[in-house]
Amino acid sequence: MQVTTGVDIIEVERIKKAIEELGDTFLNKIYTKGEIEYCNRSNKMKYQHLAARFAAKEATFKAISGHIKTREDALWKEIEVINEPGGRPKINLEKLQKQGLKELKSIDVSLSHIKDYAVASVSALFEKQQ
Repeated sequence: MQVTTGVDIIEVERIKKAIEELGDTFLNKIYTKGEIEYCNRSNKMKYQHLAARFAAKEATFKAISGHIKTREDALWKEIEVINEPGGRPKINLEKLQKQGLKELKSIDVSLSHIKDYAVASVSALFEKQQ
């Protein structure tokens, strides 16, 4: 077994600016339909939620990067943040496994955000070392 980790922090304003400048082009390149719908439900903290999910995608990439050939193998939308029924965020493990990460057995994510920053931490458990 091998445990890998990734962490990322981002300024919320950077995500907000990208959305204001690029609109749906940016949103649809980075986020799944479900992620966009979830974040839009929280008008007051929409950009914080989007930034946290962006950070989660980056942190996930860092955690799995030793198990993929190139960055292009990890498409933005293939790293999807979903929520458990109680609201706890998680990475869609099945989606990553379908992309060839068969050795990925579990992945855990923690998100946090305040007015100006969002941060994500990811731990991934692989069946065997690379």
